[in-house]
Amino acid sequence: MKIPAIIAIAAGGTGGHVFPAAALSGELQSRGIKTVLVTDQRGDPLTTDFPCDDKLVLQTCSPNPRRPVRFIADLFGIFKATLRAGSYLKQHGCSRVVGFGGYPSLPTLLAAKWLGLPIILHEQNAVLGRSNRLFAGSANWIASGFDNLERLPDKAKSRHVVTGNPLRPDILAHSKTPFPATDGKLHLLVLGGSLGARILSETVPAAMDLLPVELSKRLQVTAQITQDRLETAQAGFERAGVTAELAPFFDDIAGRLAKAHLVVARAGASTIAELAAIGRAAILVPLAIAMDDHQSGNANVLKQAGAADVISEEALTPEKLAAVLSVRLLDGDELAKRAKLAKTVARNNAAVMLADLVMEKGSK
Repeated sequence: MKIPAIIAIAAGGTGGHVFPAAALSGELQSRGIKTVLVTDQRGDPLTTDFPCDDKLVLQTCSPNPRRPVRFIADLFGIFKATLRAGSYLKQHGCSRVVGFGGYPSLPTLLAAKWLGLPIILHEQNAVLGRSNRLFAGSANWIASGFDNLERLPDKAKSRHVVTGNPLRPDILAHSKTPFPATDGKLHLLVLGGSLGARILSETVPAAMDLLPVELSKRLQVTAQITQDRLETAQAGFERAGVTAELAPFFDDIAGRLAKAHLVVARAGASTIAELAAIGRAAILVPLAIAMDDHQSGNANVLKQAGAADVISEEALTPEKLAAVLSVRLLDGDELAKRAKLAKTVARNNAAVMLADLVMEKGSK
């Protein structure tokens, strides 16, 4: 197969967009293909180790028609970002563009369309995002992280390919780590996503006081806690007599997932894919304000597999969380069963499949 010229990848905003994009870029580079990244000011801090030959950071925004003055300014900002992205794509001789959603995808894909470049979309979530919806009709391929992809236009369904969500090498390296024994310490991992989660930072520590004493003594918690709640959360864990390691962000998520018996987390697409790849039971709390409620759709993948409990933000209380934690953590056989079921929805070859798709031109 002829190796194409440089491939541009557009991703930014959160780790949910950036991490799968990095996995794809790494796979392409392993095949001798040069890649460049177009991201934004929010995604830039997450891309310090992104495997690419060059990077463009755009100033992006999300236009809101309910704020007319600001809306006009934002549209002008998108126009400027599109011109800049177009100039960058031409300068680097990019042959095609892969959009992962998020704010930087819009101007980059607009530029790609203007330049007549092939477009490949990847939707991480179970609902097609706004940026991807705009280009689904003209994209060569629409790849998705899950079998079900809501809001996909009928005319694009023939170009829809389920690849799964590309995973970082460190996650894949732990995909064969066995489920840990449950006859000693029990490890609970709490994740709030790359931007943290205030509701988990408040509810999880409060739930510790309500756990049975026999569970508290065995429990070891690693929790992602927002910076403003660290001190209060630490006091809550100490009061409950639960050993805890707290931080706003953890770099070594793969190792911590592999060590965990149970995970409490948001339901971002990457989180679901990582839980499935390593095989761990979860209690998921979908982000209520997520566009099109896509996190509920993501969570249902593990729930329907029998690997996760799902609690809405509205229903989440310390009492509710403590009750579910107690039932799950005190039943080691059920935890092991759920971990095994999580693996049934894993797609550990997603980066390879997506890279293969990117190499194809497709037809519109």
